[in-house]
Amino acid sequence: MDIKDVPNWVLALENEDMEFIRKFVLNSGSLKEIAKIYEVSYPTVRIKLDRLIEKIKVNEAEENEDFIKFIKNLSIDDRISVDDAKLIIQKYKQERKSE
Repeated sequence: MDIKDVPNWVLALENEDMEFIRKFVLNSGSLKEIAKIYEVSYPTVRIKLDRLIEKIKVNEAEENEDFIKFIKNLSIDDRISVDDAKLIIQKYKQERKSE
């Protein structure tokens, strides 16, 4: 596969995310095995997987503007709350409409 053929959502992932995916695939998608590898609980691995799924969804949607993707990623990474992200995005959309 040529680098130009790599989907944008893959390029947007961090090395840690790619390593998680690699281990997930090599362990046949067993979250129990991944929990053993990372020495964490099953719910912790489930949360990591859910966040990774959200990252992929955010980066896969072409209709999202860069700023909105940025805010959503901050929320997914727990750098801001979901409620704060919604408020920021709502305000941004209002400002864009009034231009």
